[in-house]
Amino acid sequence: MRLLITLLLISQSIFAQKYFTRTGATEFKASVKAFEPVQATNNSTSAILTNDGQIAAQLFISAFQFRLALMQEHFNENYMDSAEFPKATFKGKIENIIVSDLENSKEVIIKGILTVRGIEKKIETKGTLSKIGDKIKLVSDFVVLPSDFNIEIPSLIRRKIAREVTINLNYDFTKKI
Repeated sequence: MRLLITLLLISQSIFAQKYFTRTGATEFKASVKAFEPVQATNNSTSAILTNDGQIAAQLFISAFQFRLALMQEHFNENYMDSAEFPKATFKGKIENIIVSDLENSKEVIIKGILTVRGIEKKIETKGTLSKIGDKIKLVSDFVVLPSDFNIEIPSLIRRKIAREVTINLNYDFTKKI
């Protein structure tokens, strides 16, 4: 609910140009060599970006797609509790950017709050913001720990899952008219 209000406030800025996507790709990898890859992709992340770099994103946890259906079931039921915590959100700012002035590609710093399972964590990471035709592309990655969000990995399978989870973002924004 808080993200919806934030998205509405951002989108109601009278003078700000806005860019959005409903098909952003968010991927995570928590694989350990010699074991089955632990990774999934969500291709339905919704995000909005304002001309001054404000950004908000939301995704449904259950929309992550795994190679194995059983892995997806365990992810949603045993680790992410997606019935109780259906969404993950990010609200933040891309530092020192005026999106409409972007000509090619620029390395950027992204700061904000990631909320997963109802727990907030400050995130600061680098990314690349690019103008490709009439689209704005954001690519970034960052690392989180399952323990950051009270995700308990049973000792029986702990050695099969990486201690650090890499999150990759790849969002193509279009201008909202």
